[in-house]
Amino acid sequence: MAAGVELGFAAAAAGPGGAWRLRSACFPSKVGGRPAWLGEAGLPGPAALRCGRCQQPCAFLLQLYAPLPDRPDAFHRTLFVFACRGAACYRLPGPRGPLCVFRNQLPRRNDTYPAEPPPEEPPPGLAAAAPPLRLRSGAALCRVCGCLGPRVCGSCRRAAYCGPQHQALDWRRGHRRSCGKHAAGEYEILIEPEEPEFPADSSVDPDDEQGAVDTSKDPKEQGELGATGSAGEAYQSLDEETLEAMAKRETEEDKIFQMFKERVAAEPEQIIRYCRGGEGPIWVSSENIPDEKDIPNCSCGAKRIFEFQIMPQLLNHLQVDSLGESIDWGTLVVYTCADNCGEGNEYLEEFIWKQDFSAGSI
Repeated sequence: MAAGVELGFAAAAAGPGGAWRLRSACFPSKVGGRPAWLGEAGLPGPAALRCGRCQQPCAFLLQLYAPLPDRPDAFHRTLFVFACRGAACYRLPGPRGPLCVFRNQLPRRNDTYPAEPPPEEPPPGLAAAAPPLRLRSGAALCRVCGCLGPRVCGSCRRAAYCGPQHQALDWRRGHRRSCGKHAAGEYEILIEPEEPEFPADSSVDPDDEQGAVDTSKDPKEQGELGATGSAGEAYQSLDEETLEAMAKRETEEDKIFQMFKERVAAEPEQIIRYCRGGEGPIWVSSENIPDEKDIPNCSCGAKRIFEFQIMPQLLNHLQVDSLGESIDWGTLVVYTCADNCGEGNEYLEEFIWKQDFSAGSI
């Protein structure tokens, strides 16, 4: 990826080669469907992909192809994000919980892909090919989520699953006829550089605290406040120092959320903001912003640095309503090893932080 902030947008994989472009050999960035695994060795198993709260299997959310041009060992490099389907698991902010992220990388010359770039057009007969249910090594993949499938159907002995939960789900949905139909829609992620300027019609200066406060109170809200005597009485019982602290916090909260809205206003459909080791994330709230001590070092001992964030707009593309659930987040922020360790080409778990919108900003 290039220097500076890059934005990712979800787009239907159109054209005769659309589905083919989302397969492993094309090194895609994509949302939904099944993971297009990069390396075939050391895939995360069912235990690594369980929700940290309910212990149910996580579903594939997205993957981002992010090679490092100055690192021969990371000529190919992809980050994979998985998320729990259970809404209750998202009630608490902070690290991991219902989310996990893995990094995998390969040198240009490897045992899986040719050194030459993939062709622009799909080979004959492969334009609409379904995702494979086995790796080239012969390892089976789960019919439901595309992760390693060590468990097989006792009747046909062909359908593979990552565990009993996804086997039961596939059985309820019709087994052979349901392959892939319960998964969320699959989208290609298109990457574009962010324009450096804020929108020309921006009405609030991010450095103007008074402006940020004033925009958060419309006439309706002011009327409600004026009509509520009990709130005024409660404030009178607070000392001046407490009132000042509350006002300062509300001002900062409004300012941060206003800056978030202004930064995304030019490209409101963005689902990814990428800038490894450069500009940090844009936060949706002053609450639950991690300190440096909250970001654990990599298992190799190196610090982790910001790489990309997932925006709330992605929720518009997920079929969460069809599951009767309502997963939610303000932003998901991914931190990866600053040294980009991983000589063995294994899948290494990185760190993800969930921040929610504050109650006053929604």
